[in-house]
Amino acid sequence: MSDSTPPSLYASREPIFPRRVSGKFRNLKWILMIITLGIYYVTPWIRWDRGPQLPDQAVLIDLANRRFFFFWIEIWPHEFYFVAGLLIMAGLGLFLFTSALGRVWCGYACPQTVWTDLYILVERWVEGDRNARLRLHRQEKMDLRKARLRATKWVLWFLIGLATGGAWVFYFADAPTLLRDLVTLNAHPVAYTTMLILTLTTFFFGGFAREQICIYACPWPRIQAAMMDEDTLTVGYREWRGEPRGKGKSREGLGDCIDCNACVNVCPVGIDIRDGQQLECITCALCIDACDDMMAKVGKPRGLIDYLALSDEPREREGNTPRPVWQHVLRPRTIMYTALWSLVGIGLVFALFIRPDIEMTVAPVRNPTFVTLSDGSIRNTYDVRLLNKHGEDRPFRISLTGNDFLRVQLEGTPYETVTVPANETYLQKVYVVAPRGSDPAEDERTEFRFWVEDLTNGDRASNDTIFNGRAN
Repeated sequence: MSDSTPPSLYASREPIFPRRVSGKFRNLKWILMIITLGIYYVTPWIRWDRGPQLPDQAVLIDLANRRFFFFWIEIWPHEFYFVAGLLIMAGLGLFLFTSALGRVWCGYACPQTVWTDLYILVERWVEGDRNARLRLHRQEKMDLRKARLRATKWVLWFLIGLATGGAWVFYFADAPTLLRDLVTLNAHPVAYTTMLILTLTTFFFGGFAREQICIYACPWPRIQAAMMDEDTLTVGYREWRGEPRGKGKSREGLGDCIDCNACVNVCPVGIDIRDGQQLECITCALCIDACDDMMAKVGKPRGLIDYLALSDEPREREGNTPRPVWQHVLRPRTIMYTALWSLVGIGLVFALFIRPDIEMTVAPVRNPTFVTLSDGSIRNTYDVRLLNKHGEDRPFRISLTGNDFLRVQLEGTPYETVTVPANETYLQKVYVVAPRGSDPAEDERTEFRFWVEDLTNGDRASNDTIFNGRAN
């Protein structure tokens, strides 16, 4: 009988063990890894004097008070447009770099790439280079040496994941205080839960999933095709120069590629760049370093695998030099992305410098719409929210303009001045009264404007609203 079971459409994953390589692109990746990891781990510990009532932390996401601090910049909840603007700039920047240089973000600065590089470094340090790791992986028997190496590697991976989760929670609270609470087991359960989740995800993504995240979980490989064109500089193989490939001392009739598979052995996603552009390629350029090293050993020109543009291939086949890099980078698409990116950035900087340090919002109380007092005058009630962005308490004076008959009364004080605490929003109930027989008291609607003035430095803010009369 024949087996009618249909074949599986999926092959089991074979772990990838990239070989160690050296070169300018590998060195660039080391430098960027040190910089990005340094920024991530060190930033929460940078101190910044914010006065006695706020934590002295340069970068802080204060969820309890719904504020974001970045050195001298303080973002309040109603200023979320700054965050939206930064996200737009990040998207445009990603489009710009992809259009000019392919997936350079994926290859050099993506967190998945950075942490995977770090995990592979630990793996190589513990288990050896590619061949040693392959032998260990294919060894079916779990002897003492294999158990010791695996346990050592996993412990180091777990500690890196723990440091990653720990650094993340420090962005949401005062880092020294939170560290003390974590060590003494007095921190909030949310902190421990967040650290555990990030530890396990970092451990799994960097240690076991690796290229699977880039290929299957990340949407960017599917989007990049719309961002790239034939003028995009990306990692590619000069097929016209390398084919037909082959080994041996006699190179008669063969191209420059000696089919050594060095480019394949160093690839962190396990592809063969000689097969052309592929979704899996993150343009990390490690294959360039490996190929250049091999070309130097066999006495061939470097650049068999290189950053190149498809539009230059006909020129190179004819023996001409490719166009300069700047002609590929500076073209209408990249110029448009750069202009849009710059406009958004300039707009955010302009909005940052013109925003006031005091703000006021007014909400009329409509239940009831108005109250008739014993002397016949008409009173409206308003909830006025005063925002003091300064680091100390400030006296604010509330007044109005627009009608000479209207006068202001503050609940809880006979004066027109109220002290607003530092870095807080203060709710003040305000009454506006129109004398009996006056136009505002008799008209259905009278427009006027509330004013608030910081008596310390003279800053002012205003808000237009309506006074409701009896409309007899």
